[in-house]
Amino acid sequence: MPKTSKPHQASPSTAIFDLREIAASFPDTADTMLIDTRLTDRTHASSRVFRVYRPVAAHYHSTCDEYLVVLSGRATFFLGDAPPFEVGPGQLVFFQQGTIHGTPAILEEPFVVLAVDTPRRDPGDVHFVNPADGNPDSFIQSKRLY
Repeated sequence: MPKTSKPHQASPSTAIFDLREIAASFPDTADTMLIDTRLTDRTHASSRVFRVYRPVAAHYHSTCDEYLVVLSGRATFFLGDAPPFEVGPGQLVFFQQGTIHGTPAILEEPFVVLAVDTPRRDPGDVHFVNPADGNPDSFIQSKRLY
């Protein structure tokens, strides 16, 4: 079985991705809060691996539910009004569209996450509670494998 499948079409119908290889490819620093590699981009769901480089202020996504699986590192995370909690490798965080969330502190780097968004999340769908905290351009730098 191949180590990594890099699809040759705009939206792969099947693929194999080496998440460790993708995580290791992220640079040590970034101008944005996150850098992601978009794995799939289908109407019903999108998936990506991202690295968080600095704390992320309260924000929400208006179009999708989000499933986050921590691949490496540790961070504090919050959902809605609940107090922040620590997340680490192997943990899954789920929240519905419109849920305010954020990452107030990175405790161990690199903090890398696999995200599955249902339905597809447009990269511009990020809304900061305080608009001065960021915008889609300062939030994430994206690249695609296909």
